[in-house]
Amino acid sequence: MGGNVSGKAYALTILSPIKNAYTQEEIAYADVIRDHLQNWNFENNSPMAKVPQTYLCRFFVLDDVYTESQPTGGALDTFSDFLPAVPDSVRRNTVPKEDHLKNRYLVFSCNFHGGENADLDGYLRGMWNAISDRIKELWHYCYGFEKVHDAESFIRYMKQCQLEASLFFNGSNDESLPEQLKALYLKQEFAKFVIDNQGLDASHIKVNLQAFMQRVAPTNLTAPTWAAGKYRI
Repeated sequence: MGGNVSGKAYALTILSPIKNAYTQEEIAYADVIRDHLQNWNFENNSPMAKVPQTYLCRFFVLDDVYTESQPTGGALDTFSDFLPAVPDSVRRNTVPKEDHLKNRYLVFSCNFHGGENADLDGYLRGMWNAISDRIKELWHYCYGFEKVHDAESFIRYMKQCQLEASLFFNGSNDESLPEQLKALYLKQEFAKFVIDNQGLDASHIKVNLQAFMQRVAPTNLTAPTWAAGKYRI
């Protein structure tokens, strides 16, 4: 778990193999998933905005990778370079020049607030409870998802597809999502307050500031606040 956790933030990386199959209209399942994801861009907010404690996330279809596999990095390969009986040219001819995936993959990568205990199960359960219909919309075309029927089976499935994070940039300040959304709201509102009160005398600013504090309610995390997934001011 160590590579997946930074403070109270959790880096989740999921690669789910997409079935090598086609719809009746002869559209590859991978392309169906890609179309669904593209259509999400036309919605007011991403469906993931409904998932509690999501800092940020990304979906995409991985078609293939092109990784040069020469030279191989094993100790025997390195040793064989010094053996005249096994020329380097012979060894190189035994390995492919490129590695390719056997399947396309649905990739889901996100950072979320996992709390003190890095609660992956709790996050995935919240994801299923919030948008199970949208989850099925994508993962329905992936191998093994036919075994998913509820939150608990979804958790098991996602863990089977999980990769350990190797590079983790934690862009959060470790606070919960409601606290961060409130901070963002206060930042935007205070910037407006400063602009609106330019040039006023101290007595007027004091009165306006008192009204401002009452309106924005800094200690109330539920309202008013910045909406999760909001694209613009």
